[in-house]
Amino acid sequence: MAAAAALPRRNFHTVPATVPALLAAVADPAIAAGGYLALVLVLAGPLQRADLVFALLVVALCGRGRHRPDQRLAGALGDTVAAFAVLAGLLLLCGVLTDSLRLFDARVLAAWAVLTPSLQGLALAAGRGVLARWQADPTRRRRAIVVGAGPLAARVSQALRHEAARGLDLVAFFDDRGDVRLDAAAAARRRGRLRDVADFVHREGIHEVYVALPLVSGDVLAGSGSAGHALAQPNGSRIVELLRALQGTTASIFHVPDILGLTIVQGRLQDVGGVPVVGLCESPFTGVNALVKRVEDVVLASVILLAIAPLLLALAVGVKLSSPGPVIFRQRRHGLDGREIVVWKFRSMRALDDGLVVPQAVRDDPRVTRFGAFLRRTSLDELPQFFNVLQGRMSIVGPRPHAVAHNEFYRGLIGAYMVRHKVKPGITGWAQVNGLRGETETVDKMRARVEHDLEYLRRWSLALDLRIIARTVALVLFDRHAY
Repeated sequence: MAAAAALPRRNFHTVPATVPALLAAVADPAIAAGGYLALVLVLAGPLQRADLVFALLVVALCGRGRHRPDQRLAGALGDTVAAFAVLAGLLLLCGVLTDSLRLFDARVLAAWAVLTPSLQGLALAAGRGVLARWQADPTRRRRAIVVGAGPLAARVSQALRHEAARGLDLVAFFDDRGDVRLDAAAAARRRGRLRDVADFVHREGIHEVYVALPLVSGDVLAGSGSAGHALAQPNGSRIVELLRALQGTTASIFHVPDILGLTIVQGRLQDVGGVPVVGLCESPFTGVNALVKRVEDVVLASVILLAIAPLLLALAVGVKLSSPGPVIFRQRRHGLDGREIVVWKFRSMRALDDGLVVPQAVRDDPRVTRFGAFLRRTSLDELPQFFNVLQGRMSIVGPRPHAVAHNEFYRGLIGAYMVRHKVKPGITGWAQVNGLRGETETVDKMRARVEHDLEYLRRWSLALDLRIIARTVALVLFDRHAY
């Protein structure tokens, strides 16, 4: 306890700030807001208070340089246009809900909608050109090595190839183990053992060292038998000795945790009371993201329910006339953090299965009514779940909730199955818009659905949610896989 209390407080950051990153974060909001104000002055005269509020909203909502350096220019330009479309849609929604569109000059808005993505695209292309010329200078390139040459080091090597766009060159690998236990490509570029690393770094002017050793070494030691035996030894002491030796150099040192076998969701480094903590599995909806997600759900669900109120009434009448029973079917599901919730649907079956065994609906299922088949085919049976969204039980976009019985079955068959419950279940999701709707009659199909759900947790953004909603509308109109 005394040693822990004596630890100095330090600030830990996930990504170091760079000049290109700073420019990318500032460029798009500056172009969008500055361009609007300039157009007002040119086309409409003096600035009004509403124009300044508009500019501030643009800065607050505008995307900030999310392009990967290894991404093709065409893809980055497409992302720029998509991000601006999301921004324009949000501003239009704000204008409609507040009845403030009349405060703005239509000519200015039209010109701004055309010029802004064009100028942002030109700035992106120009910035990439300048950065490429700057990084082409050999004196500005950084040299790196990887300590370790196994599967983990191979993954690090693959990741560092993308860093070549940022001026990083991978020079060599170092490992004490025999070639039979190493990645073939990494072993071919090995330049020595761990004891040789510090001298090599100093002699060759290495800028960055990535330590990618497994937590346990399973070196084969000579035993009483001719074949010997494998003895697992912790690598911690060797890593500590290596780090101490490297602190006598000027190289930057990075430790890569040996977590290849784990499912990582929102992995990041955090500072907890001065102690660095590596987050491996966390919900993307914490802090500001949680507020953004909830506002998105409440606003969109309210607008949608107001728009479809007559349709809901008509469907309720249709369900009541189609067969005896309640209009709304309430089924138990697992929600956020695995807590049990009740989800609403228009009843589409004669039977109300919600027990320990719940058979999934299959094509030509005799339990489904004729009107229920129409509801399921068009996904209109899901519409009451917008009320669940307002209640806070669900989100519009998220992993689809499965019956409690299905969760208990699949959680033992599919690794990281329950991680999808780190967020609220959704009316639609990334899996559904990628062809994984309807029956999952095999474990492989359910595994594919879960993998898409986890990918959504890793990639979440407001733009991705709006994209999924748009694709869902298209699927409802044209897809026939659900029944």
